[in-house]
Amino acid sequence: MAKFEVVEQEGMRFVKIALEDETVRAESGALSSMTGDIVMDVPLPSVGRLLKSYLAEQTYLRPTYTGTGDVLLEASFAGFYVFELQGETWILESGSYWASEASVEISATRERSWTSFWAGEGFIDWQTKVSGHGRVALKSQGRVDEIVLGPGQRLVAHGKSVIARSREVAYRIARPTKSRLKTYMSGEGYCRTYAGPGRLLVTRVPYWQFRLLGPHPATAPPPAAA
Repeated sequence: MAKFEVVEQEGMRFVKIALEDETVRAESGALSSMTGDIVMDVPLPSVGRLLKSYLAEQTYLRPTYTGTGDVLLEASFAGFYVFELQGETWILESGSYWASEASVEISATRERSWTSFWAGEGFIDWQTKVSGHGRVALKSQGRVDEIVLGPGQRLVAHGKSVIARSREVAYRIARPTKSRLKTYMSGEGYCRTYAGPGRLLVTRVPYWQFRLLGPHPATAPPPAAA
């Protein structure tokens, strides 16, 4: 398996991937440098995937890197998190995907229209879905913690603090209180609710450099296709 490592230098972080006759893919524009005998290619997506990516305002071209050597991705004031799929399926928040091994299957899944609307994403909200076996690198604003939800356990979050969830987690938008009036008085509005069983990847506090200096251009999501 390719070796993924999150390296920190001068208050910034980047992902280093060591390849030994292997293939990985990454977001478009993510490459900083590569050394060794590595060939980059850009597989063309199907028409269906192209349309989904356009609707989701996500990158539809993800270069692959094949060979032996090191691939360094762009640095950021924010952070990165690497985890391994073992025959599982995870749903990633928009903009969280950064890189993965070629053995990981990447597709898209659409949230329910009503959930998307109340989450502030409009009636159409496509999320990235990863499944299979292999390592996946995610982008995050700060440190990432894994939370395991038991059957019936819930996590209620305001905003996009959950950057990934295992497929079995039930996700919906709900009021934090039973009363609409009390929800209004709380100042929280509708919240994202995640119900177990399953696992979540959560980032609660941005790194201070990210909060102070803002997103680095290299980690800003590319514009949607025209």
